[in-house]
Amino acid sequence: MTSLAAPGAPTPSPPVFLDAVLTPHRSLSRRGFATMMAALGAISFVAGTVFWLIGAWPVVGFFGLDIALIWLAFRLSYRSARQTERVRLVEDELTVERVGVRGDRRFWRFQPYWLRVVFEEVDEERNRLYIASHGRSLVLAAFLGPGERRIFADRLSAAMSSWRSYWSPPAEE
Repeated sequence: MTSLAAPGAPTPSPPVFLDAVLTPHRSLSRRGFATMMAALGAISFVAGTVFWLIGAWPVVGFFGLDIALIWLAFRLSYRSARQTERVRLVEDELTVERVGVRGDRRFWRFQPYWLRVVFEEVDEERNRLYIASHGRSLVLAAFLGPGERRIFADRLSAAMSSWRSYWSPPAEE
């Protein structure tokens, strides 16, 4: 028999066991980047002026080039920080949404009952996390550091355990 809720009554939302958004870590904020570039520019300007005054004017161009290369390296680093992964485990599915550096989106859906969380650890600095089900596998958190990946693997395993407990409550005697 189906129970009908009264009109206007709130419907219970399905439980969410895990909802994690993973992003690459960047230790320098945009404001810190601007401050660092201003300091490096000032140092290069002073050093370039000194070299100009002693007659070594060709060196001045290299001071500008090194600042440009540092700026480019940081811009590429910040660009790679735009990628994200959202891992969400709800009552009937585990979904992974991956947004790439160019904004392209990919989406995977898994049935949690058959899902295995696999964490392979070679040594302290090399590990890999992936989920597998029915011959399909998907690498997760590849852009995170080994320690962060290990922590997320523990969180994902704990969420899967909670999900399994939700569907298989302990038998009462």
